[in-house]
Amino acid sequence: MDSTTFNTDLVRDIELKPSYTLPLVLLFGGIGLVPFLLWLGLAIAIFGIFLIVQTATIRLKFTATALEIYRSQNLIRSFPYQQWQDWRILWQPVPIWFYFKEVNSIHSLPIIFDRKMLLTCLEERCPVRK
Repeated sequence: MDSTTFNTDLVRDIELKPSYTLPLVLLFGGIGLVPFLLWLGLAIAIFGIFLIVQTATIRLKFTATALEIYRSQNLIRSFPYQQWQDWRILWQPVPIWFYFKEVNSIHSLPIIFDRKMLLTCLEERCPVRK
């Protein structure tokens, strides 16, 4: 991403609201599978519970210069936009996964945040190179 084309003075920080859609779909889908495929249903339901806890505690904040990840109120990681090479939201009609590539690493997250605001912030702060 080219940081020279982005005016950081005019940008406000945006914290994404949590979205429980994906975790709840997994939880109830897993519970629905239990009578037919016990272990698979339990595994999916447990993963749904795990994502509910993550949704309640993890926050993404888009600042003028970086994507910051918080657990409760504690900053756990910062990803400066100038190091980003690419990003994608996967499985588009039903977006469930977000990945981005930095110069030296690749990161991915389930979409447990407001997906529309996530997309807006990404397009605004880290436009994909054509």
